[in-house]
Amino acid sequence: MQPPPEVFDLFAVPADATPVPGGQGHSVLAGDLVLSPGRSAATADWLNPLLARLAADLDHEQPRSLRVAMPIPTRDLQWVEAGWGATRFEPGARPCRDLDVLLATGRLLHAHLAGLLASPPPALDARDDRWARAARAAFGDPTGGPGRVSPEVRTLVADLTARLDAPGTEASDLGPDQLVHGDLAGNVLLDAAGLPVVIDVAPYWRPALWAEAVCVLDAVLWLGAHPAVMGEWSMGPRGQAMMRAAIFRVLSDDPCDVTAYRRVLGLAPATRS
Repeated sequence: MQPPPEVFDLFAVPADATPVPGGQGHSVLAGDLVLSPGRSAATADWLNPLLARLAADLDHEQPRSLRVAMPIPTRDLQWVEAGWGATRFEPGARPCRDLDVLLATGRLLHAHLAGLLASPPPALDARDDRWARAARAAFGDPTGGPGRVSPEVRTLVADLTARLDAPGTEASDLGPDQLVHGDLAGNVLLDAAGLPVVIDVAPYWRPALWAEAVCVLDAVLWLGAHPAVMGEWSMGPRGQAMMRAAIFRVLSDDPCDVTAYRRVLGLAPATRS
């Protein structure tokens, strides 16, 4: 997938793009920028200035422990052009698949993000894509919901919901809502010096423990993390966070591998009526 000519022009890079490995395979490298499609201007307009300041602050920390990919605006100071956004390319970076590193990175990132906003921006609350609706459904918001899903997905969501809110453990036990990265697994690189670089921040206003549970679930399902780690996320607030992470992922995946989720979450196959 190639950007249209005006994207190359406004981001001031050569119109000679090559695919960037990893992710969903849609981003391209042009000059010293990674161009990615499917970007929302409404989200980028409030998120990218925060990330740009955070990226600059982290690059001046000593010792450095975390980096965030620097978002780059167009020549006319827009963050998105024709649905494409840009970040600075990280030469020599490689994908991070180590769950311990991913979790440590997430905790550092969320500690920084917690101080950036006191309340969610209106544009974040107004999101109505399938991921936003799935996150609302995972936290019992009636404005969320599964929409049109298969009977297998609907049954799985019902089974997960039945595990929620065990006596003495409510959603409030997950901690305060804050700005979090809801898609951390697969979006952390290790730069040439071995420092983690966070890319493609997927913003949500949810507890950091929920974002961590999403990371664990994704890493076990798709990055080869050992399934035994799920035992650490089976009871108490962590168990509740994991169930809400699973509802979110099951409802936002298209298509959804119901069998994989049931296996990883220790749920018996659904009985046929």
